[in-house]
Amino acid sequence: MTKMADNASSVEIVEGCRLPVLRKNQEHEDEWPLAEILSVKEVSSRKLYYVHYIDFNKRLDEWVTGDRLDMKKLQFPKKEAKTPTKNGLPGSRPSSPEREVRKSLDLNVQSATAPSRGKTLPTPKRKVETVPLATQVSPATPVPSLPSSAEASQASVFPAVRETNTFKSREDHEQISSLTTNGTARRLIPSQPGRKRKANCGGTDEMIKVLQYNNPQSASVFLPPPEDSQDSSDGIPSAPRMTGSLVSDRSHDDIVTRMKNIECIELGRHRLKPWYFSPYPQELTTLPILYLCEFCLKYLKSLKCLQRHLTKCNLRHPPGNEIYRKGTISFFEIDGRKNKTYSQNLCLLAKCFLDHKTLYYDTDPFLFYVMTEYDPKGFHIVGYFSKEKESTEDYNVACILTLPPYQRRGYGKLLIEFSYELSKVEGKTGTPEKPLSDLGLLSYRSYWSQTILEILMDLKPDNGERPQITINEISEITSVKKEDVISTLQYLNLINYYKGQYILTLSEDIVDGHERAMQKRHLRIDPKCLHFTPKDWSKRGKW
Repeated sequence: MTKMADNASSVEIVEGCRLPVLRKNQEHEDEWPLAEILSVKEVSSRKLYYVHYIDFNKRLDEWVTGDRLDMKKLQFPKKEAKTPTKNGLPGSRPSSPEREVRKSLDLNVQSATAPSRGKTLPTPKRKVETVPLATQVSPATPVPSLPSSAEASQASVFPAVRETNTFKSREDHEQISSLTTNGTARRLIPSQPGRKRKANCGGTDEMIKVLQYNNPQSASVFLPPPEDSQDSSDGIPSAPRMTGSLVSDRSHDDIVTRMKNIECIELGRHRLKPWYFSPYPQELTTLPILYLCEFCLKYLKSLKCLQRHLTKCNLRHPPGNEIYRKGTISFFEIDGRKNKTYSQNLCLLAKCFLDHKTLYYDTDPFLFYVMTEYDPKGFHIVGYFSKEKESTEDYNVACILTLPPYQRRGYGKLLIEFSYELSKVEGKTGTPEKPLSDLGLLSYRSYWSQTILEILMDLKPDNGERPQITINEISEITSVKKEDVISTLQYLNLINYYKGQYILTLSEDIVDGHERAMQKRHLRIDPKCLHFTPKDWSKRGKW
């Protein structure tokens, strides 16, 4: 290690260099993943390096000392090759559309004023309406696309859900529920290599039957991915949509926002280590600990300031209306316009743990639903989700977060379930804004799967006939958008084509896995405890 440290001091490491860095994995074993140097600083005559581990989530980025760097495999940043320019135009091919457009623009401008050499005219940009609170930056962890064929592997998307997607062929009775669409019989075309078939299910309101299906050897055919799906069908992540409250904004993904700027946050009885950058005031980023009032979320620079603040802060719960309470769990509805300071402080805290959102300070168009846990000292924040007051795209969640101390305890699914309960009261179907973070997508996929399987397994025969249901009916019962229902069935790899009909089979593996998952899910929303009256936000007077 000392030899590596000596090498680190002899060779100047600059930002952009790549080299293996020592870290501990989940099994507490040493590993040397490739990392990029994002920043270098000197503390007490000792150099520290801020590294980002390539192909790892940004929340694992950290400051390391020189003795953890493997200097033998140091890669210096490559200089970008500058293409030769002529008359101030980039040296692209003569047939380049960009060159032709810029040349025509240049000719039009020449008559009025001579263009300065070495400068290019900006290309026209699409006008995008940006609504504040958060804009999306591409997730640090890429998410694979939904399967488009029977051979598409899903282990890389969610390996923990189930081990196999193949069906067991058994002569004895096997518990299987299947979905088939009524319609004209179609000849089953065997899949050909290099050819992708698009499945045409004839609409989502066709009746679906349950049948006994013990020999599912027909080729699986998937529905085409919905327009609003998380990914595109060709394996390349689709671009984020350019409407709604969150839009793609690459300008924020600079070297400053790529680095965590807060060392530690003390919130009530918890100390949190932020995962990502959050735009707290610059003077607070140098503090070893940032103190937050757990009731109003005001940020303070010292424990003494916090203690003085607590003598004056009268809040013991989030501001706003309590619209749900069962046991120790409560939900508060907070208007981003009426409680602007609290909403902004909540967004600053949430940005520490949400990488794919960029925060703005105009919270007026949003409602915030904060989940709390009650004890004799007050209502302590567990997590929250926000939603637009008016969403043209049926979004029922903009941002959603469970704070780290409460993760892996079922609170994430409870937040998701609550958002759909609100949609049921509003009489709408809803979907979260895309793209979801890696953890967000896992939570939503799990929730959708459990909710849909719960309905399918509860279907009962009607007068000796196999029960029937449609995609639309599933959507209406759950308030989950049709596209999300279809993509979940694709993800579970249940849709097959058999005897001229599309069927959905539930094997014993899926049934057993679902029952085990539901036994662990103790926290559920009780609709009887919800006291919520939706408002018509299209009228400005309601704002």
